[in-house]
Amino acid sequence: MAGPAVSVIIAAYNAMPYITRCITSVAEQSIGQDALEILAVDDGSTDGTGEELDRLAKEYPALLRVLHQSNSGGPSAPRNTGLDHARGTFVFFLDADDYLGPEALERMVAMAERNSTDIVLGKMVGVGGRGAPTSMFRRNQPRTDVFSSRVYWTLNPMKLFRRELLERLELRFPTDLKIGEDQLFVAPAYLHADGISVLADYDCLFWVEREDSGNITLRTGGSEPRLRFLPRMIDLLLEQVPPGVGRDHLAHRHLTVEVQQLLDHLVHEPRPEQEKALARLAEAITPLWHEGLNDRLSAMARLRLHLVRHSMLDELLELVRFEGRLAESDVSTPVLVDGGRAYARYPYLRDPSRRIPDACYDVTRQLGVRHLVNRAELHGTVLHLAGHGYLHRVATEDVSTELVLRERDSGAEHRLPVTHTATPGLGDEEDQGRYRYDRAGFEAAVDITTAADGEPLPDGLWDISLSVGAQGVSREVRIGSKRRSDVSGAPATHLVGSGEALRAVTLYATRPHGNFTLDIGERKHEVLPHLSLDDVRWATGTPAELELTGRCTLAALPGGALAVQLEDGTGRTAAFPVSLGSPADGDFIVRIPVTELPAGVWTGQLRLGPWTLRLPPLPQDLQPAKWRRRGLPWYAKFAPGRGEEFVLQVARTDLLRAVTGRLTS
Repeated sequence: MAGPAVSVIIAAYNAMPYITRCITSVAEQSIGQDALEILAVDDGSTDGTGEELDRLAKEYPALLRVLHQSNSGGPSAPRNTGLDHARGTFVFFLDADDYLGPEALERMVAMAERNSTDIVLGKMVGVGGRGAPTSMFRRNQPRTDVFSSRVYWTLNPMKLFRRELLERLELRFPTDLKIGEDQLFVAPAYLHADGISVLADYDCLFWVEREDSGNITLRTGGSEPRLRFLPRMIDLLLEQVPPGVGRDHLAHRHLTVEVQQLLDHLVHEPRPEQEKALARLAEAITPLWHEGLNDRLSAMARLRLHLVRHSMLDELLELVRFEGRLAESDVSTPVLVDGGRAYARYPYLRDPSRRIPDACYDVTRQLGVRHLVNRAELHGTVLHLAGHGYLHRVATEDVSTELVLRERDSGAEHRLPVTHTATPGLGDEEDQGRYRYDRAGFEAAVDITTAADGEPLPDGLWDISLSVGAQGVSREVRIGSKRRSDVSGAPATHLVGSGEALRAVTLYATRPHGNFTLDIGERKHEVLPHLSLDDVRWATGTPAELELTGRCTLAALPGGALAVQLEDGTGRTAAFPVSLGSPADGDFIVRIPVTELPAGVWTGQLRLGPWTLRLPPLPQDLQPAKWRRRGLPWYAKFAPGRGEEFVLQVARTDLLRAVTGRLTS
């Protein structure tokens, strides 16, 4: 008999009253109870959790199995017990304090099966003030791995695992650790998984902070527990991941998150324990940290690791206290700008007695770029841009901002000057007004016919950036994601030039980021979808004029460029210009006086420079138009036999045939 799709394993210790909601959230999953089993392991609870589990087992006898055991002191043993009894194709570990979104398991199983992946991360949501991981849940990722995503930044086990993977690796949670046991379980599963999926568009797991702060991960303190598992994690990486960018990517997490958390606890311990713990920490991280990692690390992390490596305990304790004050403050750390670099004024910057390298304080690449676009529009061949841009914490002195156009595929780049403008008061509402940016404004007028070093910009997608510079420091940022509410990001296609040399230019904001790009030459935005024709009929009150209706939604085009052109196959043509109203309206009517056409069989098209659109066919029941030219009768009528094509026959009436027809009728 086949087992369930998912075994949900719940390790429970003194989890009242949370356990009821936890179990209920699983029982009510949209995947259906037939696809589930719940293995709840009571780890020697004393608050009635065991009794409540037994009651719930009677309520869900075919779904919930309760296993009781003596208290083990942590979540590892009960999770292992549950795993030993699991029968599901997949396993999901759920803490007794937490609960699932109604469709969580159905969606996660579907994603695993659709993409043949071994692990699925479902989006986590913090409840009651508990912070949940976010960096890996910015978008759905059908199939990824630890080296090309941020999944390694969440090493808790509340995920969907293919049980075959766990059994093949003989994975169990280590029972000799109070914290970090989950990392030693999840990390090897990640590393050996045949694909990892991320489900980010549905709230799968609600991560609850208990009112008594009794969550196991929240009540384990001190540096000692962390010094027990961190070296084992580092050994795991050294053994299972070869040196290189992959290992560095994973090391980043441990050298920042774990080291910082350990030091936060270290600051509260007695001096002898601090010295021993620091020596152990320095020894543990030495094999993993190398200078090549520095480019991945923040300045604070570089400084922290430098002090650890050099056993500078007093400086470390002051840095931890400084970070605490920084976290409580609304003001960002000032920077020192020198030689085209920016250095955070963290403790001991350029202190001659400590001789800490400037590189530990370098935040040039981390400087935030603030920008706002308050004008972005095309007029003819000229793109007009205006707004402001500045480097956070760098005063706008010796401003050197310039506009950057970069073609997306070829990488071709053109840097263009801007006019710097005053922005009095800018910065008053940030960092309590400590930093001022009075000359952060810019204006630019870019003529696409000369922007490429005096030549026209070639066809392509030209992404628009601002290289924001001041005091010799510069950072580049795509612009448009921050814009004034009246600045549209909707695509606006303009035609510039004349005749057959017309070019399509579209200014638009990319999705989902909203940055501005110039599309030159219809790379993404074609011209023809902006043109449509409805029908053709005789004009009311003027029976010898054809009336053609249509619509043009182009933002702008040269006057007279759009016209209906008729031709008779002998080289003769007749053009009838289209008069357009406002782009917001777009509807047009073209009148074609057939009395002006020479005799012949006329076909036609709507022409706009090199773009053409066939005219709609004449109705087969269209009555002929009749008129007299120089005293002789003429007519124009639908010409059959040409398929779905506009065909108009214009001819002089054959009087002999007409008279003969009347006599024989």
